[in-house]
Amino acid sequence: MQDYLNVLYATIKARKNADPKESYVAALFQKGQKKIAQKVAEEAIETALAAGFGKKDELISESADLLFHLAILWADSNITPDEVIAELKRREGVSGHDEKRARQNQP
Repeated sequence: MQDYLNVLYATIKARKNADPKESYVAALFQKGQKKIAQKVAEEAIETALAAGFGKKDELISESADLLFHLAILWADSNITPDEVIAELKRREGVSGHDEKRARQNQP
């Protein structure tokens, strides 16, 4: 999956400066980070609803939409998939409760 996320990320970065009339990605970049974040939120809600209603096909589709828009947000924020994967690996073997407490205790 990491390899595919890197390919997707590279494609998104390549389309950043394309003609917004021709590229959805370029149009979204042009609208700014607030709009990109809004799209991520919308896709997250749609993903959760698909899961809540037990609709597997919709959950797969919405999950793809969520990852796609999240990758756009990462690109806009100059965060790479490798950085996100590294953070997940850092948390490996750490209790979710302990990890959350550690973040809450940071200044």
